[in-house]
Parts: sequence; structure tokens; C-alpha cells
Amino acid sequence: MGMNTERMLTTPEVAERLGVTTRRVLALIQAGRLPSQQYGRDHLVKESDLKLVEDRPTGRPPKDPAETTAQLNKAFREAKEAKEAEEASKKKATKKRGKK
Repeated sequence: MGMNTERMLTTPEVAERLGVTTRRVLALIQAGRLPSQQYGRDHLVKESDLKLVEDRPTGRPPKDPAETTAQLNKAFREAKEAKEAEEASKKKATKKRGKK
């Protein structure tokens, strides 16, 4: 009777192999993208199962450039308006002091 001698990896070992954090490994497990066996509070992953997630895109998906540009333009306009309002307020305060 052959026993399964496939190597099982801990979440820190999986994280190191994939170049991600242990939290990300747990997220992959919880999302069902990486099978694991749970022993108490620990998850063990078959070494061969790493191939299921090795080719995943890394990082966050890129933001829509048009949306990012619109957000930056809005923030710039708001900052410019706030600065102009502050300068107008200072100018007004200076005029008031001069009239007294």
C-alpha cells in the first residue's frame, strides 16, 4: 500500500515560494483558489498545488487611466480653489486693517 509522500507546505513556506504575505496565502485559500488541509488553525498546502496560483497576475489590477486622471484633475482644481480662497481672504483682511 503506497502512502502519499507528497510534501506539504505551511502558509509561511507557501508565502515565501510565491513571494506574497501569509495573509495573501490565506486569502487565496479562503477564495478557493488554493486547496489546503486544515489542522487546527494551521493550513497545509500540497507542493504540487502551488502550480494552481503561480501564474496569477501579481499586485492589484491597474486602475483605469481615465478615472485616475479625472481624480487627479479634480484634486488639483480643489487645491487651487482652496489656495485662491485663502489668498482672497488674506487680501480682504489686509484691506480691513488698512481702513481703520
